[in-house]
Amino acid sequence: MKKYVLVLCVLVLGSAMVFAADKPADKELQGDIARHRAIAAAHEGAAKCLESGKKDEECEKQLEVACKGLAIGKFCGMKHQH
Repeated sequence: MKKYVLVLCVLVLGSAMVFAADKPADKELQGDIARHRAIAAAHEGAAKCLESGKKDEECEKQLEVACKGLAIGKFCGMKHQH
């Protein structure tokens, strides 16, 4: 009987740890999440710019402005083949 209680306690504590890990409370982590969302929004804007038929150079300039201070490099932290 004591083993069952011990196993149950371990399962409950393990579950609590998993759920606690799902909620990021750290301010630095929250800042990282916000930066990733801002970078993603900037890239979404660049994609919409290209879809609208504007020239690649114009959209890259728009991306560069939108990403200023967010990420490293001219392409806002992302680079891919063209």
